[in-house]
This record gives sequence, structure tokens and C-alpha cells, in this order.
Amino acid sequence: MKSTIQTYINEIQDEMIEIRRHLHQHPELSGEEFQTSELVQKKLQAYGIEYKTGYAGTGVLGIIKGSNPGKTVALRADMDALPIQEMNDHPYISKENGKMHACGHDAHTSMLLGAGYVLNQMKEHISGTVLLVFQPAEENAPAGGSKQMMEDGVFSEYQPDVIYGQHVWPGLPVGEVGIRDKEMMGASDRFKVTVTGRGGHASMPQDGNDAIIIANQMITSLQTIVSRNVNPLDSAVLTVGKIEGGYRYNVIADKVTFEGTIRTYLPEVKQKVKSRFHTILWQTAEAFEGSVDIEYLDGYPATINTPEWAHVARNSAKDLLGEQAAPEVEPSMAGEDFARFLEHYPGAFIWLGTQIENKEEQKPLHDPKFKLDERALPMGSSFLVKLAIDTLDKLARR
Repeated sequence: MKSTIQTYINEIQDEMIEIRRHLHQHPELSGEEFQTSELVQKKLQAYGIEYKTGYAGTGVLGIIKGSNPGKTVALRADMDALPIQEMNDHPYISKENGKMHACGHDAHTSMLLGAGYVLNQMKEHISGTVLLVFQPAEENAPAGGSKQMMEDGVFSEYQPDVIYGQHVWPGLPVGEVGIRDKEMMGASDRFKVTVTGRGGHASMPQDGNDAIIIANQMITSLQTIVSRNVNPLDSAVLTVGKIEGGYRYNVIADKVTFEGTIRTYLPEVKQKVKSRFHTILWQTAEAFEGSVDIEYLDGYPATINTPEWAHVARNSAKDLLGEQAAPEVEPSMAGEDFARFLEHYPGAFIWLGTQIENKEEQKPLHDPKFKLDERALPMGSSFLVKLAIDTLDKLARR
């Protein structure tokens, strides 16, 4: 099977790179993936793959029915870009001002199209159905696109028994994939806090209570949640990334806002951190005779792999790319909308190594100078093909 996959990948790999570069030059933000969706539909039609549309606005579902009866596996790729101005110098940089595929979704889309082409040529090896899920709005946290796709009935006719997602990963070299049995990525919540106090002239502090002082006390106290309320063997992050307040050097501020994020893996840890977060803010505001308004946005849940299917993915990677292709990796606290699929269906989320050859120049995801090594694209597409077939074979043996 490995040689058959490679034969068909050789036929499509140049087109995959061409698709990826076209998408990179024409990025579209969450909910605006109209041209991307149209390209996906045209390619599926050209490959002879049945598809349906109308999910979360621009989402597309490709359907490949194997020659043999069986279960259903879904493969997902996200399509949206980020509101970032690209700062690279390669010949296919973004042509859209302030928009960039800085998270590799252009590669995800092209790899899934490539996998679809190959799988459609290999129907005699497929026992069941393969779904190609092209998802919009992954970057639109906390709403996302996966929940809306499911609410719009993307799986109403074909329910996946297993679902997989794959993401480019600059921390891994080409030829390696990162797979974990359970925790893969974190829950990602957001908050915005507005502190209101009494302002006044800097020379008469007795007439005010200073929103900056109140906010400062809040931010300092919030840091004790992770250090004193969370078990050291568990994981949690609380970061304040933005603060605004004050008017000038001799005015006591009456209002301060600060924003940040909370990241966790375990639901019970998230609830503990969230509860302590609110309690500290309310009681600090009361102690300083101020007030506080809290906007707390529950974001993507933690991405938790199903051990059985993570194991299948690991074996598929080793069979295809070599015994050293699936090294042990640490989980990430970054959030991922794929988590909502995993709340409903068993499966796994996988990182694909795309580190550039000069790794000292490698920039992280969401960086305006992010690059990936395109040699990884045929590998990632081949891996999706083998993973889908291996999973259906395992399901058939049950």
C-alpha cells in the first residue's frame, strides 16, 4: 500500500504546492473564506469527489465511498487566515494587506485536497467512507467554526466513527509527527476586566481611590491562583497581556482595563481557576471601594486525544515515515477549535513537522515571518491517506 500511496502522491504533489501557494497569496479571514471554499469545491469536482456545502457559511464536506462496506472516518482541515501583515520575502507572499496564512491553514487545505485525490484513486483499499471536512473560522475564538458546522448538519448523513485533524508544527523537523495519547492542546479562555474607581488630582490622593492601584492589586493577586490554588502536578496558565489606563502624569485614574487569557487541560482545573479569578476580582474591588466589570469568554475546550486512535495514528506514521517518525512530544497550551469535534467523536489531533532547514530562522505560528518547509506537504498528505485506510481497517475488524 505504501508504494501505491506514493505513486498517486507523485501525481498530485506539484499541484498541492501550487494550491498552497495560491491560497497563501490570497488569504481570507474567518467567515470570509469564499474564494478558498470555491477553490476547494472546484478541485473536488475535478477529482470526481462528491461534496456538499452550506456548513458554517463556507464549509465544505467531501465524501469518498470505498469499494467495500464499512465504517466512517473524517479528516479535517481548517481554511482561514489571520489578520497579520506578512513580512516574508518569498515570491508568493500575501497579496492581501493585513492578512496572512501565518498558521499554516493554506497547507492544511492543500494537503487534505491531495489526500482526497489519492483516496479517490484507491477506493478498492477503502472499507467504508472517508469524509473530507474543510472547516472555516478556526481562528475565530471563542465561537469557532466546528460547532457551527455540526449544528448545520455536516455529519447528519454520515456520522464519523473516528475523526482526525492535522496541524503544521514548526517545532518538529520534516519527516516527524507529534502524537499524544491524551492531552494535546489546552483550553483557551479570554477575559477583559474593567476597573472603575474615583479619580482626581495627583496632589490630593485622599479624594480618590485610584483605579490603577486597584488594577495593580488585582493583577498581582491573580498570579497566586496558579501558584497557590492549582495542584503543581496539574497545568494552568494565567496571563495578562494588555493593560490600559490613566490620562496624564498628574491625574489619578478613574478607569483601567486589562485583558488576558487562561489556559488549562482538565475541566475541573479550569473551573477552579475561573472561580478564583472572579472571587479575587470582586473582593479586591470591594476592599478598595471600587467596582469591576468582568467579561469572561469560555473559549475552545482542551484538545484531548482518544488513546486508541492516537495509537493507530502513531503506527501509521511509523509504517509510512519510519520508526523514528513519531517521537515523544510535550503538549501545548495553545487552543484549537478541533477540540469541539473531539467532544462528540473519538479521534486524534496530530502535529506535522514543517521546520525549515535553517531552524535558527524558524519563526513560530502566528508570526508575520512564519514559514514552513513545503517538503512536508506530500508527507502530510500521504499520512492522512494511510491513517484513513488503517483506521477503517481497524474499525472493520471490530
